[in-house]
Amino acid sequence: MNWLFKEEPSHYSFDALSRDGRARWSGVKNPLAQKHLRAVRAGDRILYYHTGGEKAVVGIARAVCDACDDPGDRSGRRAVVDIAPVGRLRRPVPLAGIKALKMFAASPLVRIPRLSVMPLSDRECEAILRLSEKSG
Repeated sequence: MNWLFKEEPSHYSFDALSRDGRARWSGVKNPLAQKHLRAVRAGDRILYYHTGGEKAVVGIARAVCDACDDPGDRSGRRAVVDIAPVGRLRRPVPLAGIKALKMFAASPLVRIPRLSVMPLSDRECEAILRLSEKSG
């Protein structure tokens, strides 16, 4: 399965993940994002998206383990997952470039901009990776 995880680079950038080698993805509060997070399984591919002024997919990570209950959440409603970096994209893929592709018109990335965890189809994921390889 493929996922897109969004994070403010000033909070935890892809470079910080690369430096740390592994991180626990926690703090997700939106119920739909939590539903998606609970579905993450070990080995799933994660496209790492920087929010804020950057608004671009910048790297690839992998889920190290299946999502599990957040040990810091007494309510039992929140999940966490450990992720590890795979590598930085050759070029960041800006949201504007993704929106320009008709195939993303119904994607949560375009329709629900504040959603921090969302699934991507294989086709969507490969399209983003191809955009990263294009020059200019």
